[in-house]
Amino acid sequence: MTATQLHPSKQLKKLQARLRGLVGKAIRDYNLIEAGDRIMVCLSGGKDSYTLLDILLHLQRAAPIDFEILAVNLDQKQPNFPEQVLPNYLNQLQVPYRIVEEDTYSTVKRVIPEGKTMCGLCSRLRRGILYRVAQEEQATKIALGHHREDIIETLFLNLFHAGKLEAMPPKLLSDNRQHMVIRPLAYCPEADIQRYADLRQFPIIPCTLCGSQETLQRVQVKQMLQAWEQETPGRLETIFRSLQNIELSQLADPQLFDFAHLAIAATPYADSPDRSGL
Repeated sequence: MTATQLHPSKQLKKLQARLRGLVGKAIRDYNLIEAGDRIMVCLSGGKDSYTLLDILLHLQRAAPIDFEILAVNLDQKQPNFPEQVLPNYLNQLQVPYRIVEEDTYSTVKRVIPEGKTMCGLCSRLRRGILYRVAQEEQATKIALGHHREDIIETLFLNLFHAGKLEAMPPKLLSDNRQHMVIRPLAYCPEADIQRYADLRQFPIIPCTLCGSQETLQRVQVKQMLQAWEQETPGRLETIFRSLQNIELSQLADPQLFDFAHLAIAATPYADSPDRSGL
């Protein structure tokens, strides 16, 4: 019997163990959670944030250290947003939570011309509100549900459209150094999260409330990466590993590597590898 033929309960148990292991590894590798932390888990109603909250709640019970969890949802007053779904779900779990109501949707619609992508401004407004709420709630960490593919997609979006090598780090200190953002799902493949959400039957809120997302640059990059993975299985994992294996001397940023002062050694290093590429 293959993994896909397993009884749903066995599929869930196996997938649960895999995702918990990957989240645990990310936490250890980047010191994402520490004793006494008050973690604000940003819950959008999508598969990723539900999975994040679910796994962190398990770790809270099983981990040898104590930390608090506060689930926070930002109701941006998008049309047809089912505002009772998340409170009902969180009440059932008996998880401390806060619903923040901010009409950023009207602001974005007023500022962004019809037909243009709203996500950039919406994201900036959302981030500012979440930082404010984190300060009000005295949260020591802000946990976001970005997974492995989100990180890889961001790498290629910045490469193709911004001309820079930049992705999403698993741990980020805000520019004002007042907030620590963590991404515990950084090692988790999106396909695993999707299967997990389906098996757990989370009450998913669709991410298309603002309108069709099919023309977004991120969607195009996602389709490109999916085609690569289908053609060469394991390619996405290799790309992700490259983000953890950076050789600054083999790139071209003079701000990060002192190319100007490179000098030939007086005595050759016989056992040093030739990295010239010649």
